[in-house]
Amino acid sequence: QVQLVESGGGSVQAGGSLNLSCAASEYPYKHYCLGWFRQGAAKGYEAVARIYGDSDIGYYADSVQGRFAISKDSAKNIVYLQMNSLQPEDTGMYYCAAYWRSSCYTSWKRTQYASRGQGIQVTVSS
Repeated sequence: QVQLVESGGGSVQAGGSLNLSCAASEYPYKHYCLGWFRQGAAKGYEAVARIYGDSDIGYYADSVQGRFAISKDSAKNIVYLQMNSLQPEDTGMYYCAAYWRSSCYTSWKRTQYASRGQGIQVTVSS
């Protein structure tokens, strides 16, 4: 099972930026895709972004499209989430997760992960 550890969270004012990192113990991309989801007070669990191991294309929730960017360093098994123009509604616990590649989209959308990190808090103040 893939072990995941997030870092980079914190508190910012609205309009600010944060860059989250997710270090994976391994990334057998033939079996998994990686992504981020969050848990906020208002929306509950929400899929945020995902990326495939053999592509640099990121996929996003409508709520973060154009503001967030997911990327990876395959050599280091690290996935990043650059978050710009943060708003108070982005506040929540952010989790890095591994999803079975064969059902990546639906698993990501439904927050049905194969494994996840411990989560990291992001707080955006107005």
